[in-house]
Amino acid sequence: MSTKVYTKLLQVPEGKVTTYGDLAKAVGLKNGQRVIGTIMKNNPFPVIIPCHRVVRSDGKIGGYTYGEMVKFKMLTKEGIKIKDGKIIDFDKEKFYF
Repeated sequence: MSTKVYTKLLQVPEGKVTTYGDLAKAVGLKNGQRVIGTIMKNNPFPVIIPCHRVVRSDGKIGGYTYGEMVKFKMLTKEGIKIKDGKIIDFDKEKFYF
């Protein structure tokens, strides 16, 4: 399952994000948000597979293996605007599979 999730995540371009739930649905996991979180946490290639682009459905950036500040900086560098831990214009920044 991990390979399928990582392959799907590679479709999310720089400057866009997806949610744990949307990624789960895209790979056929019903209510699989927690499974996706675990898979992201165990990502062996975080530089190649952009797990930092997976965020919470409420627009908050959520956790990251290397810390929320690192995730914040990576997303900001890609052009995502964040205020108080939440993505501004979340709907515009979302990638739809």
